[in-house]
Amino acid sequence: MTALPIMPSLRLDGMRALVTGASRGIGRAAAVALASVPDQIRGYGHVKEKSISDAKQLHEQRLHAFRNPAHEQRLRAIIAEEAPELVVCLSSDVVPEIGEYERASTTVCNAYVLPLFERYLQRLGDGLRGIGLTGPLYMMLSDGGTVHERTAVRHPIRLVQSGPAGGVQATKIYGATSGAADVLCFDMGGTTAKAALIDKGEPAKSLDFEVARVDRFRKGSGLPLKVPVIDMIEIGAGGGSIARVDRLGLVRVGPDSASSDPGPACYGLGGTQPTVTDADLVLGYLGAGSFLGGDMKLDVAAAERALAAQIGEPLKLSAVEAAWAIHETVNNAMAQAASIHALEKAKRIEDYVLVPIGGAGPVHACHLAQKLGLARIVVPTGAGVASAFGFLAAPILFSFVQGWVAPLATLDFARLRDVLGGMTREGARMVAEAGVDAAQATTRIQGAMRYAGQGFSVEATISESAIASGDTAGLRAAFEAEYLRLYGRIERDVPVECVSWRVVVSGPVPDVDLTATAGTQGAATRAKRGERPAYFPAAGGFVATPVLDRAALRPGDTVQGPALIEERECTLVLPPNTRAACDAALNLVVDLT
Repeated sequence: MTALPIMPSLRLDGMRALVTGASRGIGRAAAVALASVPDQIRGYGHVKEKSISDAKQLHEQRLHAFRNPAHEQRLRAIIAEEAPELVVCLSSDVVPEIGEYERASTTVCNAYVLPLFERYLQRLGDGLRGIGLTGPLYMMLSDGGTVHERTAVRHPIRLVQSGPAGGVQATKIYGATSGAADVLCFDMGGTTAKAALIDKGEPAKSLDFEVARVDRFRKGSGLPLKVPVIDMIEIGAGGGSIARVDRLGLVRVGPDSASSDPGPACYGLGGTQPTVTDADLVLGYLGAGSFLGGDMKLDVAAAERALAAQIGEPLKLSAVEAAWAIHETVNNAMAQAASIHALEKAKRIEDYVLVPIGGAGPVHACHLAQKLGLARIVVPTGAGVASAFGFLAAPILFSFVQGWVAPLATLDFARLRDVLGGMTREGARMVAEAGVDAAQATTRIQGAMRYAGQGFSVEATISESAIASGDTAGLRAAFEAEYLRLYGRIERDVPVECVSWRVVVSGPVPDVDLTATAGTQGAATRAKRGERPAYFPAAGGFVATPVLDRAALRPGDTVQGPALIEERECTLVLPPNTRAACDAALNLVVDLT
């Protein structure tokens, strides 16, 4: 497990503070992370040993600030007097839940990024106003909701997974437009590939996340964050991931990346390491003259040299064989990881429709789907910028949580109604600030519960009527229904404990009609740009393959594989014996059977 860095200590007359940062001078001066203060605070006064204003982050940890934030709030007031230029992050504000280490890690990370995020928002806002865009600015959160910038800047750690979350939100819409309720979102970009399961039109959510993993795929090797996120996993490499031969003579891809500078060898910017993009170019899947709509020319010879030197020579393979080895290695790894992810959720991966997004997603989608045994994939238009579309199509939403460990049988419902009422009012204020009319706002209550003696909890949706009437049996029934769905069994004779309560306040989902722009493009016969050799081993190697302009396809058009269907941000590789049909929303629905 990655440990939080600890530097020299400060003392506030008996209160120990751990410095987890460096000198002052970013944002509004610095950020202070506080997880709590001692149970009894004596002798408040000046700071000894060292000036508090030298700290970038301060972190003092105790167990129960999530139950009673009074000491944290008092310490914040003292710091405001001693060093008013400091920004203070309290754990009772950021993540008021049980779990000392996770609470500390999340608060420290929030404080670490807060001044940087403030500066970024300032530059972004200035830039937007400079080009005449004066409307409100909204930010995507990691759980798929959006908030006003003033809300986002208080909890920037909640944006840590916002880019991929936008992609999942877009995928949910693409699946719905094609009639697919159960969707496997496959997002392959420049550095990683991620997957998320969408069941009955809704992506799974998680309350735990890790960053800065020491071992890329090993859970527990990073810093834990207790923030609501869309449940997705990293399943493989991206277009810029570097390939090599390991000590066993096997091709390995990633986790290191060539980034954008120098980038893959084919970019011609000085890179010499072979990447997934180099392999896809040599296989003919990418066009050297049509990358980024023709704005960026790719160097095929440079890609071949890198593949031959780093992969081909050690394994006695040609550049093409080396490229195919990389392509297959990446696809096999992603197929295995996606299958395991579904099995861990007690799902059959074969029951899902694959929706590929990201710049590299459509290139690998058909080959990946064939390895998974899927019958159909849906490729949206603009797949390479799907996350941006997801940002625009996401509702205003923010969730609040309050930790409170108590036996369900003796739960104080009067106190619970007060706690939930406070979070509901704050949520209504936040969504109103984002422009949502009060009549359009909705509220959802979730209770995290567990059987007595367990170390983990399960969140269940709780009706407002059950809270209002003090229906203990109804709360237990909601918990056990969710527990049964997840684990296939319940423990009728074991007492239930409540762990935390969550209120999710949201505005309406934007009405997105993707069919509004359909049917305006040219006929499929005019979509063909030409052809180029593309590598399909099942067809004997390189095959003269038609290249089509995605923008020229209209609803009702069909394309028989093999084919390469290009748009500015990505290319769909359609293998032999497959067929794509353009639907009313301009999705390409690919039949793999």
